Amino acid sequence: MLAITRQERLSLHTLPYDLLLNIAQHLGWSDIHAVQVTCRSLHDFATTRPVYRNLAVSLLRRCRALPLEGFQRLSDLSTEQLVSAVAKAIRLESAFLTRTPRPSYALRNGVSGKSWYKVISAPPNEEVDWLSPITSSYSLCATKSGKVVCWDVHRDVCLAEWDPRERWELWKCRVDFDNQTVFFTMAKVLHRSSTNYDDRLMEFVLMKLQFPEPGGEVTGSTSAGAILPTFSSLATFRTIGIVMNVFLLDPPSRLLSAFVWVAASNTIGLFALLDWDKEEYVFIDTGLECTMSSNWSCILHQEQIVIHSEESSYAHQYFYPISVLQQYVRRAHKFPSFAPSMSARVGPSLTMTAPFIFPSLDRSPSPSSRGRTNRTVNRNPFPYPPWYPESAHFVRQWWPSLPSVPRLSCTVVLLADHDMVTHRTRYVLAQHYFRVPLFDMDDPRAREGSPLEGGSTSGSSQDCSGSESTVTLSSSTGENADSMMKVWYVRQPFEVVCVLDELDEGSDDGTGPQERPRPLMAVDFGHAVWIEFVEPAEGEGGDGEQKRVRFVSFPPVVDELDELGDVGVRWKEAPASDAEGAVRTLEIPDEVDLDEVETINIDQSQGAVIMSVRQGKIYILYYE
Repeated sequence: MLAITRQERLSLHTLPYDLLLNIAQHLGWSDIHAVQVTCRSLHDFATTRPVYRNLAVSLLRRCRALPLEGFQRLSDLSTEQLVSAVAKAIRLESAFLTRTPRPSYALRNGVSGKSWYKVISAPPNEEVDWLSPITSSYSLCATKSGKVVCWDVHRDVCLAEWDPRERWELWKCRVDFDNQTVFFTMAKVLHRSSTNYDDRLMEFVLMKLQFPEPGGEVTGSTSAGAILPTFSSLATFRTIGIVMNVFLLDPPSRLLSAFVWVAASNTIGLFALLDWDKEEYVFIDTGLECTMSSNWSCILHQEQIVIHSEESSYAHQYFYPISVLQQYVRRAHKFPSFAPSMSARVGPSLTMTAPFIFPSLDRSPSPSSRGRTNRTVNRNPFPYPPWYPESAHFVRQWWPSLPSVPRLSCTVVLLADHDMVTHRTRYVLAQHYFRVPLFDMDDPRAREGSPLEGGSTSGSSQDCSGSESTVTLSSSTGENADSMMKVWYVRQPFEVVCVLDELDEGSDDGTGPQERPRPLMAVDFGHAVWIEFVEPAEGEGGDGEQKRVRFVSFPPVVDELDELGDVGVRWKEAPASDAEGAVRTLEIPDEVDLDEVETINIDQSQGAVIMSVRQGKIYILYYE
């Protein structure tokens, strides 16, 4: 009798709640589900809010967003809603990692879906130039005439429109989720020259689209009485030279930056508005060499503007404290002939360099390693040349998160190899995660003052103002390798479909409009979708070139594989040469003509792929 009492006292369901919760924090979804089906008391415990909040943290640490509606915050969710959102996110993640996504006929908005996709309208008589979902409830699109339109996805109505009545191009968009605001920049060319790229003058307008808080002030309404979002202009500014990209670094502190190619020196110019409410700017030459093989992004980190650069085999980060940049502030003017001017060449205060960790494709031991433990060579399987970046996508977390979740970034690069004889181009995809800074300064592998063997610090100038510290990270492909720097590939080459975009109205030399190919590809954290040409089987004929929609889900952040249970074990135990995302072909509705697609996008939180077509329709396809 005493033994039975002791056994009952030590059984799992009789443990104190705090102890059970501590145990649950070390369990993944499959373990929690197993606990739920054991008995009623453990089921009640395993469906409480703290347990599911911990599962939500695990998802967010793996850069998997929760499928929330509109501008819902995690704190807004009831326990029932949190349980439902976490369960759906886990189902989507597991399904996308293990099988082909299937059309979803799941319950939406309280009504059983009769179809697995929605068709909403695009602006009438307009060509869509850019399209992006803004939460699950809204879409934002820019047209080739210069309009920007906000659309209600659920009711298929236009909520707001900005029409400058002239040709502007949307360059950058950022969602400030906490403040229910979308910030974006529009640009137009004021002056261009065919002989001097550094004389190119552009004007930008910084806009915001404000969504009112529930119960907030009504600034407009639809016939149904709904509160409308509103467009407003925040600032205008000008740049000189070839602008490579614009970055809305921190809307709450009104901080914006841009990269400008300085043609005369082939270096990167850093343009910044340290407070876009003020008529002033910073424009410096960083002295960093701009090469064809490099991809560039910009991130704010602890009052420093960080230039993130990726070459074929290395990543670099260059740190510019805002306190240093403030020394180069200049006054901006409103008169028509005004153009900004460069202040000085200014080197970074700190440079970090780290190697990428590539799949171990070559497992044969080198002659010098005989008799020792075999060590695979960290060799780039797609080096430059011949592979060059056709496009690079830097993804930052914008969805609702929690303070305990570290902020990561993701890079997806479309690598191309052009055949000069056939003029056909084949493509592969490379993906990895990274953090800012690249690594911990206390990392024992970090060393100061010298570049990596075979690497480069990408042109730290000797005549720059200020002092510079260079920190590099020794290459390591073993257990001590930085998981953030592991690169995953779609290694089977494919041919992506591109559409031709007109760059501007024409050139001053009368050569007419310039065109550039834009790949029909979209990315989200750990996911990519694109339209590709189908390679016909030998002996097959057919009219025209066939196309299909392809999808890949890359492995999640390596540090978080343990949270995935059996799926994580599969990634850990798979040979490195096989550990890549499997490419799937997505089913699409019969009515979608891939020859007519203008834009494509993806929303991983909802399992949705969004395509606009020339007939003025937008298709939102839901998968599970």
